[in-house]
Amino acid sequence: MIPFKLLLHQSSSSFSIPPNTPLYLYPPPPQFPNPALPPPLHKPTLSLRPNPFSLSIRLCNPEFRLFKVSKAEAPVTGNEGGYTKASPQVEDLSPDGAVYRKTLALVECSMFAALTGLVYFLSNSLAIENYFGCVFSLPIVISSMRWGIAAGRKTMVATAMLLLVLSGPVKALTYLLKHGIVGLTMGALWRLGANWSLSIVLCTIVRAVGAVGYVLITSFLIRENIFALITINIHASLAFIFTASGLGTIPSMNFIYALFTILVLLNSGCFIFLLHILYSVFLTRLGMKASLRLPRWIERAI
Repeated sequence: MIPFKLLLHQSSSSFSIPPNTPLYLYPPPPQFPNPALPPPLHKPTLSLRPNPFSLSIRLCNPEFRLFKVSKAEAPVTGNEGGYTKASPQVEDLSPDGAVYRKTLALVECSMFAALTGLVYFLSNSLAIENYFGCVFSLPIVISSMRWGIAAGRKTMVATAMLLLVLSGPVKALTYLLKHGIVGLTMGALWRLGANWSLSIVLCTIVRAVGAVGYVLITSFLIRENIFALITINIHASLAFIFTASGLGTIPSMNFIYALFTILVLLNSGCFIFLLHILYSVFLTRLGMKASLRLPRWIERAI
C-alpha cells in the first residue's frame, strides 16, 4: 500500500498550473463571426514582455493647444526664382485692430458717397441745387478728418462714379468741379493742420478754377461762348454807367477781364469762408474739435 502523504505529494505535483495560464471563473462567452464586417487583415497583439524586435507604443496625455486668430501667418507665395515666405502680419478684429478700422473706414466712405450722390441727384432733378450746395463737400471733409486724405479721395471718386451712372458724365463733372475737389482740398488742409488763411486762399483758387471749368463745359455743350457774352455785357453796362455819369472814357477789354476775374475770386472767397464757418461748427458738434485748428474768435463763438 502507498502511503497517503506520498500519494498526496504526487497528485499535487502532477496537478500544477503554469504561471502564464489565464484563469476563468466562468466559461467564456461564445463568439460568433460578424458577417457585416470583413475579418481584419492583421490582429495586433499586445505583449507585456520586452521584445527588442518589436515597436513599443507609448500612450501619452493629449495636449490641447489654442491657436490665436490674431497672429495668422501669411501663406507661402511663389516667385520666379522659388518660394519665399512672407512676413507674419497681425490681423486683429478687435476695435483697435487694423482690419476693423479699415473695414469701418470703407463702410463709412461708401455710405457717405451713396448719401451725397442721392442728395445731389434729387436736388438736380427738383432744381433745388442752390439750396443744398453748401453740404455736398461736407462728407468728403468728414472722411478726410476721420480716416485720412485717402478716405476723402475714395469718397469723392465713389460719389462721382455713382453720379456718372445715375445722371451721366455732365453731372459727374459738375460735381467734381464745384464741390468734390473743393471738399478734398479743404479736408486735406484741415487734416494736415493748416491755418484758416492758407486754407481759405487755396480753396478759393480751387473753387474759382472749378467755376471757370464749369462755364467752359457748358459753353461746349450749348455751342456758345459764354465768356464772350459775359464780358460783352459787363463792358456795355460799364460804358452806360460812365456815359450817364458824365465820364468821357470807355473801359478797355483788359479792364473788363481783370474785373471779371476779381468778381469770380470774390464770389468764391465768400462762399469758402462761409463753408469754413459752417463746417467748423458742425464738426465741433460731432466731437471733433480736438482735431481742428480754429481761430480764436471762432473758438470763443463756439
